[in-house]
Amino acid sequence: MNKYKYIDLFAGAGGMSLGFDEAKFENVLAVEYDECFAETYRFNFPKHNLKIADIKSISNEEIKKIVGNKKIDVIIGGPPCQGFSIAGKIGRNFIDDERNRLFKEFVRFVEVIKPKIFVMENVAALKTHNKGKTIEEIVKEFERVGYTVKYDVLNAVNYGVPQQRRRIFIIGTLNKENKFNFPKKITKQITIAEALKDLPELKSGESSDIPNHNAMNHSKQMLEKMSYVKDGGDRNDIPEDIRPKSGDIRKYIRYNSNEPSICITGDMRKVFHFNQNRALTGRELARIQTFPDNFIFKGNAGKVQQQIGNAVPPKLAFQIANSVKEVLDNE
Repeated sequence: MNKYKYIDLFAGAGGMSLGFDEAKFENVLAVEYDECFAETYRFNFPKHNLKIADIKSISNEEIKKIVGNKKIDVIIGGPPCQGFSIAGKIGRNFIDDERNRLFKEFVRFVEVIKPKIFVMENVAALKTHNKGKTIEEIVKEFERVGYTVKYDVLNAVNYGVPQQRRRIFIIGTLNKENKFNFPKKITKQITIAEALKDLPELKSGESSDIPNHNAMNHSKQMLEKMSYVKDGGDRNDIPEDIRPKSGDIRKYIRYNSNEPSICITGDMRKVFHFNQNRALTGRELARIQTFPDNFIFKGNAGKVQQQIGNAVPPKLAFQIANSVKEVLDNE
């Protein structure tokens, strides 16, 4: 039986690709702009057709040439949308904001290739932004190129991911009736302690034989501050004379061992391990995002965190892929 074929745009380190691979889809093309992200992708998906390029530089003719006579079943990806701060505030539409050109590039690929279905992932705020007008604009763009669209905000914690992570998934099909069903929620939530329990303990600055499981080297002052923060606690546990007075309230907190993790972002250096005096390692963050331990991230510690924080959790991507497969099977 032929595998369904997919293209991954804005592929990053490959969270979505991994989920679709595990659901037995076949990669035809992956596009990633950042060299370091692409290095991680290439290492973990050596058989994939990875193109390291600015997506805007790939012409319609080149797209057709790459695809050839292959029938693409699905296009997946999460184009960065940066125009939130302006769109709607000065009468400017989301679609017209130059910083959302990358969203338009996703639409262009969909229009040129005409896959049977597409999956676009993005920040949850897209749903309510500009009083719902932004998502309306996005839906209209896809309808313009022939797709019937549905969308929903999913929290990864409801799909076997040990993390509170809300993201919007926008699904379009060429059929007049969009028969895609979002995956069913899993009732049991996984705590961060369950996800990390078998990884060896590390002190600040220590390394291990496990790839990406190396502790950040914290300053003496930082170690003192974090020593006061209890399991699930925050900066208010730190004595007032050394407590940070300003800055992000999501910093200087300790993960709660009895709950799923807070949302993993590209910078988790000031969020502390629930019972060790340090920030989480790349491997621990990858575990929370449901990357397997044999998935190796390339680059320095900052780049590794960025790659992990930007990714779609593979376990959630896998369940989305299975829902996509149901639509394709029933055509």
